[in-house]
Amino acid sequence: MGEWLRRRRVAAVVAVGVLAVGVAAQPAAFAAGRPDAVQRGLDGLVREGGVPGALATVTDGEGRTRTYTAGVGDRATGAAVPRDGQVRIGSNTKVFTAVVLLQLVGEGRLGLDDRVEDHLPGVVRGEGFDGRSVTVRQLLQHTSGIPDYEAEVGEAIEQGRYMEPREVLEIAFRHPATSRDGKTFGYSNTNYVLAGLIVERVARRPLAEEIDRRVVKRLGLRHTYFPAPRDRAIREAHPQAYHQDVVGGPWRRVTEIDPSAAWAAGQMVSTNSDMNRFFTALLEGRLLRVEEQRAMQTTVPIGDSGAGYGLGLMRRPLSCGGVYWGHGGDITGFETRGGVGPDGRAVSVAVTTDPADYAVTERLEGLVDRVLCR
Repeated sequence: MGEWLRRRRVAAVVAVGVLAVGVAAQPAAFAAGRPDAVQRGLDGLVREGGVPGALATVTDGEGRTRTYTAGVGDRATGAAVPRDGQVRIGSNTKVFTAVVLLQLVGEGRLGLDDRVEDHLPGVVRGEGFDGRSVTVRQLLQHTSGIPDYEAEVGEAIEQGRYMEPREVLEIAFRHPATSRDGKTFGYSNTNYVLAGLIVERVARRPLAEEIDRRVVKRLGLRHTYFPAPRDRAIREAHPQAYHQDVVGGPWRRVTEIDPSAAWAAGQMVSTNSDMNRFFTALLEGRLLRVEEQRAMQTTVPIGDSGAGYGLGLMRRPLSCGGVYWGHGGDITGFETRGGVGPDGRAVSVAVTTDPADYAVTERLEGLVDRVLCR
């Protein structure tokens, strides 16, 4: 989810050998000089970062795309990383959930300043938080103060245990509010589980169906889906996923997990090219009305990082000036980062582990910055 199953705070939210390296052939005019930099970045993630495999897709402002791989797709066999293979996208799922909810707002079926209680009566009660005072907007912007549950469900995910939304809510609600002013950013996957339940209550259809109908099919994201209950496999070509409990520890293969605990906050599967298409369409205004688009990109500060969080969308500063918009996600076995820069260039990068070493995450985010800064 995102930064899902990672022991991080504000900095994290903002933020084997080389085998089987591949680059898709594209016109020479595309991004002159940068392909090598992207490949070097992936190679560094494998060599110095120690990740088993890495994948990236870069799409320029005219829609031309290059794909890259490094490392191995299977540590046991040495098989290549599938070019543009499917990965679990973790908290990027939040953006899909937010888009659907904002579409319902645009249709007049609920309001951003509705109280959670209006749609989920009696559900949200805890020490320092209450659905009668928390708004839908605060859920999407992580300013509700509602505590997170992620630190307590990692074992269930790896064991393949299916978890209903009500189970993760029960875990979260045992803890006190993280803030009580309704304005302070505090990343919590619980917010998006509640947002997903509101979508289902208002639309009267399962969240997965609404995401598929309103976003996936609408944009032609052919390799993107919301796994069905108890669906532990990844459907199409994909690299194997791995986990280390500590840096330098033994690798465990965790490709087949039950992501249900992540649900509306982090359950989806996609490819880097589909993610570029999704974020590009969103930032071009092809999924939301102007009013909801403006609300989505109205941010609150993420600590003193210089980044901001909107309604399911992050604004991050670029080292070369300006900002880019995206999200990112971590879930057992995968970490993803990416977004769209000011000139319309999009990049998505994934590694086949949820790194125990935050330096790997910094490398990954640095690569995104370099690509978008040309």
